[in-house]
Amino acid sequence: MDPLITLLLIVGGLVVLMASGLPIAFCFTLLNLIIVFIIWKGTIGLEQLILSIFSSVSTFNLLPVPLFIIMGDVMFHSGVVPRMMDALDKWLGRLPGRLGLLAVASGTIIAATTGVSMASAGMLGKVLLPEMEKRGYKKVMSLGPILGSGGLAAMIPPSVLGVLLGVIGKISIGQILIAIIVPGLLLAALYATYIIVRCYLQPSLAPPYTVPPPPLMDRIALTIRYVLPIGFIIFLVIGVIFFGIATPTEAAALGAVGTFVLAAVYKKLNWEMVKKSLVSSLQLTVMLLMIITGAKAFSEILTFTGASEGLVKFAVGFPLPPILILIAMQIILLILGTFMDAVAIMMITMPTYVPIIKTLGFNPVWFAVIILLNLEVAVLSPPFGILLYTMKGIAGPGTTMGDVIRAALPFMGLILLAMVLIIAFPIVALWLPGLMR
Repeated sequence: MDPLITLLLIVGGLVVLMASGLPIAFCFTLLNLIIVFIIWKGTIGLEQLILSIFSSVSTFNLLPVPLFIIMGDVMFHSGVVPRMMDALDKWLGRLPGRLGLLAVASGTIIAATTGVSMASAGMLGKVLLPEMEKRGYKKVMSLGPILGSGGLAAMIPPSVLGVLLGVIGKISIGQILIAIIVPGLLLAALYATYIIVRCYLQPSLAPPYTVPPPPLMDRIALTIRYVLPIGFIIFLVIGVIFFGIATPTEAAALGAVGTFVLAAVYKKLNWEMVKKSLVSSLQLTVMLLMIITGAKAFSEILTFTGASEGLVKFAVGFPLPPILILIAMQIILLILGTFMDAVAIMMITMPTYVPIIKTLGFNPVWFAVIILLNLEVAVLSPPFGILLYTMKGIAGPGTTMGDVIRAALPFMGLILLAMVLIIAFPIVALWLPGLMR
């Protein structure tokens, strides 16, 4: 059978299973069971599938995933985040849209302590939304900054999606985590600029209010007490990777231990907090590992049937400049993002995308940064973006899904602008990894 027809049949079967409402992990597993049974004509295929499942989750490179998730859960359940946000708030003065800016600043720091967008958006929403509503912020300027800033977790290390992308695409995880730092900060700067400019032009979106300036020494003391220690946790993760002191797995372990120590320093380390953090982390980790096992076998099936090789030849055979092929690949991802989860998109596309990119001569790390930005659009894309539903649940009954979508659209546009800048100027993503030891 023609490899492209095989690819269409396999991917089509996967889409049908997903459309049935079956969880993503079970979709991959069920499809793999059917295909290997047919290809290898019996139990031999099932034995190979079991071996594939074992090898996919027994890799050392996956260890950062549960450790990064634990970091975020400890930060959330220990109550460290609200104190940090209060300290940052003291520095903002009377800037237009100050609570929106606080969401961006806090979201950037929270992203550096948790690699999960849902957790980041949840923390920001629970702390900031009540105050924004009290101050008369319109929904576009209350929900929007939280949605956009929550998504920064994909673009600021430790990024769980970044680790998964490195594992699936066989790209250096350490280089991906360092490469996303500058693009992530660029995106945060775009958010802040948009908020200031729009609130200056339309003050009614975020009514200004008088903020008594606290004494300078008080601001410095709060920063040292509640922001600086989080900066140390960030160094334990990012700094040790950048300077070549530790691998991403070792850095994740250091960060996880650091968050427990920080909780103990703030006298929040107790059995109840530890139990909640571990249970929450275990649930998310198991879900991700189940998806990975199915996706790894799915990738091997594509390779064995020749579907991956056929798609590579088909893509590079077009009489188009490589950059246009790259852009077409991004457009496909944007379309998939309207009805699929970011992890599912990555699992389906990366086994075929990465060989195409390498054949075209593009830098895989630079490509990984672009993909992560694209996946950040996916979590905000209507009608099924996961952050949209997270925000709808936090905002309460007075907020419609239409309100949430309208608030997300400007920030989706800013992410696309960042993608264009990274594509046009690869040095933005590749400069920092080039300095690594």
